[in-house]
Amino acid sequence: MRSPQPAPQPASEPAPQLDYRTAFDLAPMGMVLSRHRLMVDCNRQVLEMFGAEREQLIGQSFEVLYPTHDEFERTGARIAASLDRQGWYSDERVMKRVDGPQRGELFWCHVSGRALDPAQPHAAGIWVFEDLSARRRLAVDLTPREREIAALLIEGLTSKLIGKRLEISPRTVDVYRARLMKKHRAATTPELVQKLLRA
Repeated sequence: MRSPQPAPQPASEPAPQLDYRTAFDLAPMGMVLSRHRLMVDCNRQVLEMFGAEREQLIGQSFEVLYPTHDEFERTGARIAASLDRQGWYSDERVMKRVDGPQRGELFWCHVSGRALDPAQPHAAGIWVFEDLSARRRLAVDLTPREREIAALLIEGLTSKLIGKRLEISPRTVDVYRARLMKKHRAATTPELVQKLLRA
């Protein structure tokens, strides 16, 4: 008597080839390659995060991801002034969805990356984007300057350091801080920061 033959197994789908392109496209963080503040390539996570199609971002200025032109310009100046010796930069900022069901929505985003040549901060860079909206929401309407100051308060900067970073006086920073405290009903700066983090 013949022993039963094993049933043929269905052919499994080949796994995606593991290479640098696949790693870039499928990375769990949003990634963008840039030249002169234009997006020359991005991965799927960036498209999902900003609700965009590739043709809406590739070849476009990063400005399309910002709530206002002024915030785009000031962030560019801040990056150029704040790179470390290796060209690294990191911050948290408010950005804008480009399209899709959440088109125009503002959200907190952590951005980090590096300029390939620190002497030319915007010539070429690699940037990583993390959507923070699942744990931090914009609970109240803020002006562009209030958004910038809120982000720097979260980083723990003093009025003097914020003023230096934004090229405004510490007294002006204090005025904006007072407005933020009023909007968030916070009695102290630590309480304001906690509310910004929990919003």
